[in-house]
Amino acid sequence: MSSLMARCTKVDLLRLDEFGYANLDKKGAKLLFQIFTEREERKATAVATNSPFAEWDKTFGDRRLCAAIADRITFRCTLIQTGTESYRFQSTEADRQATARS
Repeated sequence: MSSLMARCTKVDLLRLDEFGYANLDKKGAKLLFQIFTEREERKATAVATNSPFAEWDKTFGDRRLCAAIADRITFRCTLIQTGTESYRFQSTEADRQATARS
């Protein structure tokens, strides 16, 4: 675990995609909290998710830990909400429609 922690805290940008789809056990959730805490105000972290904050407690299994993690990653952050439609789905649909017109 300490090698993972070291790697995650050293990189300039930590990017987490599909955040919220995997349910973490207590140990994993605490490790993620520690990583966010170590990175706070030192390094950039990007989180991509389709899950609203209200559903994150399912991922972490602990409301207090979830609130603490959300607090860490939203402090002095820029939230970009792209809507509820998947970019991948929209792109695939646009390609399909373009092909159908040709």
